[in-house]
Amino acid sequence: MKILVINAGSSSLKYQLIDSITEEALAKGLVDRVGQKVSVIKHNGLGKTYLNDKAVIPTHTEAVKAVLEALLHSEHGVIKSIDEISAVGHRVVHGGEDFTESALIDKAVMKKIVGNTDLAPLHQPANIIGIEACQKVLPKAPHVAVFDTTFHSTIPSHAYMYAIDYDDYKKYRLRRYGFHGTSHMYIAGEVKKMYGKDVKTIICHLGNGASVSAIKDGICYDTSMGLTPLEGLIMGTRSGDIDAAAANYIADKKGMTIQQVTDYLNKKCGVLGISGVSSDFRDLWEARDEGNERAALAILMFAYRVKKYIGSYAAVLGGVDCIVFTGGIGEHNPIAREPILEGLEFLGVEIDQKVNYSAGRDVVTKLSTGKTGVYIIPTNEELVIARETMRLAK
Repeated sequence: MKILVINAGSSSLKYQLIDSITEEALAKGLVDRVGQKVSVIKHNGLGKTYLNDKAVIPTHTEAVKAVLEALLHSEHGVIKSIDEISAVGHRVVHGGEDFTESALIDKAVMKKIVGNTDLAPLHQPANIIGIEACQKVLPKAPHVAVFDTTFHSTIPSHAYMYAIDYDDYKKYRLRRYGFHGTSHMYIAGEVKKMYGKDVKTIICHLGNGASVSAIKDGICYDTSMGLTPLEGLIMGTRSGDIDAAAANYIADKKGMTIQQVTDYLNKKCGVLGISGVSSDFRDLWEARDEGNERAALAILMFAYRVKKYIGSYAAVLGGVDCIVFTGGIGEHNPIAREPILEGLEFLGVEIDQKVNYSAGRDVVTKLSTGKTGVYIIPTNEELVIARETMRLAK
């Protein structure tokens, strides 16, 4: 089976075509700036790269058509007919309390996905548009929704509940859901392969968006993101954990509405707001090395917050056997990993810094010599979506 994996944004559409037998990505690409005057198509297939930076892609339906044209192309295409696409897997941000696993999309499932839009107003509408566009162009193929939230649906109520009026929780579904679930699910599976069994694992998915999860017996017991991806770690532009009363304080001082404060906390804070330099950690390290104290502070605050979550989740799990770094920062940036792991010797963490700084890209690497394993494991969220799609499409 060949599975087409779709990740639709408000003005973009990322895709991969994955062979479900070999689990190889046959092709991948991006249609960007959908709906703008000039769109961009980037495609990689058969070791060849195709770029069209003068495309006209007014809607996501045309974006899906452009993807199929690229996949069928005589030079860089990887299929001869669209009938070779056995199923389509869609990344959907929010499953709410309606979904505890992935779902084959029918009218009833689609209605629930639409009903959860208020829980993810920035992302869910784009996911829905992507599904509808693909269903128009590929009406014969089964379509599967794979949710960012479902891996975290095993979190017990005492961990996912907020201490608010219980009736308000029930009425408004106001609780912790967690995100990056496909990444945490993939890493948990890879750890089990390495150890031959489920072990107590803390997964640190660190990128522009970042989250930590506590895994025991193969299931998630807690995660750092909450009702939205804003809660938890300090991120590229997100504040992470903050006193709830600070929102009113900021609104009053800056003359903002609550929605404007939410946008501010999501888009203008994090390491960008602290440093005043960038949300990209590569820029922060360069600025720090040039003596920029705010950049150094941003890096230290980021590492400190991750370390706090590792410590708290070790308590939740009753110990830890394995700590994993994944995501763009977690996989590729030793300068970020070093301050996070310093001082964790009491958890059995002993880091070989030579290995930390010489670790290759896109390979599994063991960093520790102590009793607690510390690993870099490249994530593969698209493969999780393909696996879930194949399972349900069958």
